[in-house]
Amino acid sequence: MESLLLQATIYLAAAVIAVPLARRLGLGSVLGYLAAGLVIGPLTGLVGTEASELRHYAEFGVVMMLFLVGLELEPRGLWDMRARLIGLGGSQIMLTAAAITVVAMALGLNWHAALAVGMTFSLSSTAIVLQTLDEKKLLQTDGGRSVFSVLLSQDIAVIPMLALIPLLAVRALVPVPGTSGESVELTFIEGLPGWAAALMTLAAIGGVILGGAYLIRPLFRFTLSANLRELNTALALLIVVGIASLMTLVGLSPALGTFLAGVVLANSEFRHELEADIEPFKGLLLGLFFITVGAGIDLKLLLGEFSTIIGLTLGLIALKAVILLGLAALSGLHGRDRWLFTLGLAQAGEFGFVLLAFSTQQHVMAPDLSKRLLLVVAMSMLLTPLLFMLYDWLSRRLGQHNPEAAPDEIKAGGRVIIAGVGRFGQIVNRLLLANGFRTTVLDKNMETIELLRAFGAKAFLGDPTRPDLLRAAGFDTTDVLVVAMDDPEACVNLVRYARKKRPDLHIIARARDRLVVFRLYQAGADKMVREVFDSSLRAGRYALEALGLSDYEAAKQELAFFQHDRTATRELAQVWDPDIPLHKNRAYIKRARELNAELEAKLTAALEDAPSPPDEPEKPDGANR
Repeated sequence: MESLLLQATIYLAAAVIAVPLARRLGLGSVLGYLAAGLVIGPLTGLVGTEASELRHYAEFGVVMMLFLVGLELEPRGLWDMRARLIGLGGSQIMLTAAAITVVAMALGLNWHAALAVGMTFSLSSTAIVLQTLDEKKLLQTDGGRSVFSVLLSQDIAVIPMLALIPLLAVRALVPVPGTSGESVELTFIEGLPGWAAALMTLAAIGGVILGGAYLIRPLFRFTLSANLRELNTALALLIVVGIASLMTLVGLSPALGTFLAGVVLANSEFRHELEADIEPFKGLLLGLFFITVGAGIDLKLLLGEFSTIIGLTLGLIALKAVILLGLAALSGLHGRDRWLFTLGLAQAGEFGFVLLAFSTQQHVMAPDLSKRLLLVVAMSMLLTPLLFMLYDWLSRRLGQHNPEAAPDEIKAGGRVIIAGVGRFGQIVNRLLLANGFRTTVLDKNMETIELLRAFGAKAFLGDPTRPDLLRAAGFDTTDVLVVAMDDPEACVNLVRYARKKRPDLHIIARARDRLVVFRLYQAGADKMVREVFDSSLRAGRYALEALGLSDYEAAKQELAFFQHDRTATRELAQVWDPDIPLHKNRAYIKRARELNAELEAKLTAALEDAPSPPDEPEKPDGANR
């Protein structure tokens, strides 16, 4: 127990120290994590062989990241990206795999092992590249979108690769039973013929897709009935860990299984809730994964065969860069986007660890070869932040260091977030949708969400006051936030948070009464709407008509009252003090009486001076407002 706590302290301390230093030096968090692993592993020996075992747990960061990527890509979105996925991504994978296979055969490998190496090194690091693009705000550039498309193609391509590798097995590499003292941990497909292993692979993938489509929603509804947030988090982790376990049992990559589940759930009302629950675990485990990559570098083997390992690493990067540069030119990328595409994908990826281990397990390549290739994968990942630094230098030379990013694509949400969708929020949502504006609706009431979805509205389950959930819903890029929750305290807190984080955001807030209006005004709302004010004002207009005023006169008095009240409310907000009871606030009472007197005089004068009503068709209620 003491040893476990000590190791945890070392890993956490290394991350806490190294990553802020790397960010401050402009090197990025990934290089900080990798450097931390190098320091505590090969250089100082603070951690030992447990780093390789810990990597298996840390790989859940990659698993969770692919799950979150899947949640952002609904099937229709995948179909819209088919040109880039199949054309650009497919070309990169096939050309790179073919070129590396030829080089590997020229270096003396048999075609079975050479093809496995070609497929492995055709992949890039989704974890490092996506995190770096996100940090540098490059995901929305043309180059960033192309990089993302290729990474997604590679992630999908791992499925057929894993199905193909058992067919490449070289029986000469299979140990004779009883001649080795090592115990072998079997999976469901261990020992099966190649065709049977391929069928088992496809069956597992189909099970994940069907389970995501028909089982996860009922499970979520069941846990939501308990009204305990921690159970939602537990279910999100259960989904990821359960799918990962299933894929591991059949010898597949757990990351691909969770990615598929994420795509299946991309249209689910639970999407944002899942994102918010998984995100903290993903970030921590992904950082731990990078540390273990650095700590797991075999320094003895690296120093013993330094020129060979470094030569293979640089040769791999150069070969991939040449192919990527050609594809970038053919696809119409220019300038900095072309170099971002080329340098961003030139490394090997974390799936290399999975494919190499699987290839060794399936007897496609010898363990000694796999050990050296694993080192090449790790070194190429270690050099990736330096490739992005080279990209930054090239961008400056091109005079395009900080171009404007391409505008965001409008997805399921759009330009408006509606927080809370009860009777108040529903009307706002219907009006916006009817005018062609797309919205993201958030509410923590399951029945309300299901009702909206039954009528075809895009609505998501989750607490709108959670910052992580707001970010997942597009808070950083939305134009308007409509705060329409029932709880006044929650409304005020959300407005205060939103104004602090987004000074440019237009905030419209629902208020229960005038006191809540004052609080929302101080919190930073642009517009405050009392939930019964307009309906009460309309009822007053009807009363004036019943008392003898014409429709025109009553409508004019209603409009005058509305305009005066809006001005008066802002003035009273200036003298309102939340620490003083309203009936004891002399300044407030004095100003309220003055404003009431002004209102009476204004309405009386307006009625006496009212001209004849215009000769025009009668407008519907509230049209003059």
